[in-house]
Amino acid sequence: MSQPLSLQVHFSSLSDPRINRRRRHKLLDILVIALCGGLCGIDDWAGIELFAELKEDWFRTFLELPGGIPSHDTFGRVFSRLDPKAFEACFRSWIAALAEAATEGVVAIDGKSLRGSFDAASGKSPLHMVSAFSASSGLCLGQVATDMKSNEITAIPALLQTLGLKGCIVTIDAMGCQKEIARQIVTEAKADYVLALKGNQGTLHQDVLDYFEASSAPWKDASHSVFEETDKGHGRIEHRRVIATDELGWLTQRKEWRGLTSIALVESTRIIGEKETIERRYYISSLPADAARIGRAVREHWGIENRLHWCLDVTYNDDASRIRKDYGPQNMTVLRRLAVNLLRQIELGPKKVSLRGRLIMANHDPAFLLKALGF
Repeated sequence: MSQPLSLQVHFSSLSDPRINRRRRHKLLDILVIALCGGLCGIDDWAGIELFAELKEDWFRTFLELPGGIPSHDTFGRVFSRLDPKAFEACFRSWIAALAEAATEGVVAIDGKSLRGSFDAASGKSPLHMVSAFSASSGLCLGQVATDMKSNEITAIPALLQTLGLKGCIVTIDAMGCQKEIARQIVTEAKADYVLALKGNQGTLHQDVLDYFEASSAPWKDASHSVFEETDKGHGRIEHRRVIATDELGWLTQRKEWRGLTSIALVESTRIIGEKETIERRYYISSLPADAARIGRAVREHWGIENRLHWCLDVTYNDDASRIRKDYGPQNMTVLRRLAVNLLRQIELGPKKVSLRGRLIMANHDPAFLLKALGF
């Protein structure tokens, strides 16, 4: 059996960081074994070494393994030195091949800190990853690493440059509500945006809040649309109301934001038992004042929390990983996101299987694991 074609094609350009005379193992073999370990939920190099030793006969059916099974030190050394930007580029190339239409619809951008990656001895802060998530396909499209959450403002433009977003709707929380980011989405990416508002843009948040909350309700006399829906389940009732308007002649900052066409209020009323809470959030958008469309985009944005970040924490123990050396944490998180993508893209017919269930299948069904690799 030959090696997975997609691995050969998309990772062939990756440079081996090791010295030639000390290479006992092929780089592609190391990558495949580490990825298989990731698909099975193993999150440390010693565990991946043990996993490979137990499955050595199986690995030899499609890998050369000229030096046998690499040690955990070899895995750690290779991934700590592997160029993370080049590794990430290979990741994006493979994902683009898996889902050519992954950027249709809503693409949510949000950050997540890897809490276990901090190193108190060296003063190294936790690694913070900014990811792009396709709500329609459930795939992570790419990520950029930063040292701190506050650096999302510089990481988001870098991430946007790597993605093909033409025709999609980009959603970002208040940290990414920046004039330059809005300009980049509309002008360079040829996409639309729905950006959350808070108090980090002068008086813009307060002005929009006052417009919707004023006792005179000026939005009622303007051209506007309203969308409402109610969900029941898990012991709670949630009612959402979205109000959007494109009459922005009163908004003095409008010309500062490229493509700004509408503003929106999203009001969520949640009832759990006898307790009722109301939350109001405000957005600016390049979309027309279609409350239903903006409301769907806002709701789909939270898919990055529920379907990516939560899964990484609960299924893959992302926060608990103690890999810290050099580029190791960054490259390992690329492996985890690649594993999530590969498991999600496997068609299992009408049967719905959770990510956790797919991880169990990868552990116990060699054919399923091979299918995830692209055989």
